[in-house]
Amino acid sequence: MLKAALFDFDGTLVDTTELIYQSMRHAAGEVLGRDDLAREVLMANVGQPLPRQMELLSAEHAEALLDSYRLHNEEHHDALIREFPGVEDNLARLRAAGVGVAVVTSKRRFSVEMALKTFPGLGEVVDTWVTMEDTEEHKPRPEPLLKGLELLGAVPRGEAAYVGDSPFDVAAARAAGVKSVAVSWGAFTEKALRAAEPDHLVPDLNAAVDVLLEMADG
Repeated sequence: MLKAALFDFDGTLVDTTELIYQSMRHAAGEVLGRDDLAREVLMANVGQPLPRQMELLSAEHAEALLDSYRLHNEEHHDALIREFPGVEDNLARLRAAGVGVAVVTSKRRFSVEMALKTFPGLGEVVDTWVTMEDTEEHKPRPEPLLKGLELLGAVPRGEAAYVGDSPFDVAAARAAGVKSVAVSWGAFTEKALRAAEPDHLVPDLNAAVDVLLEMADG
């Protein structure tokens, strides 16, 4: 039976896809002089910590890219961030069924707190948070997910699932030994998610929570 539902943040609970893309595009243009990089290139590693994304984009200029991205992201954060519909109600459904809810994200805690100032209700329906600073290793490694299970009361791996919008989320769930639920409304296409071979692939949050509640019912 499902006892813990872990959720990614960007692209899963909050719609930051355009904010991320615009910030990546700005950084690549300002630091690399590359205004021609395709969206698929700029977004290819979303889901991993931002410093790692910048290393993969240009190891030589990673620090400057990171600084440029963060300045742009913080300046335009409130204008471009959106909440997906029904998030708070759906997380409340899980908690009402006795399922612990944790957010496990590669974002910095500072960035999460910025989002919660815009959507304070999210903070009321999540039991615990794991951010980039909370583990030494990050997705697609399993450590962040295992930290989430620990914070929820040492929930066994076999009684947990991770919901996310990237192939890195699916890989992290597999590495952690928990069920994976891939969601197709975030930064990655349904084709890319299907290729990652999640246990479940769903089109919206209602469907994701329905799958989780079915697991909870055994």
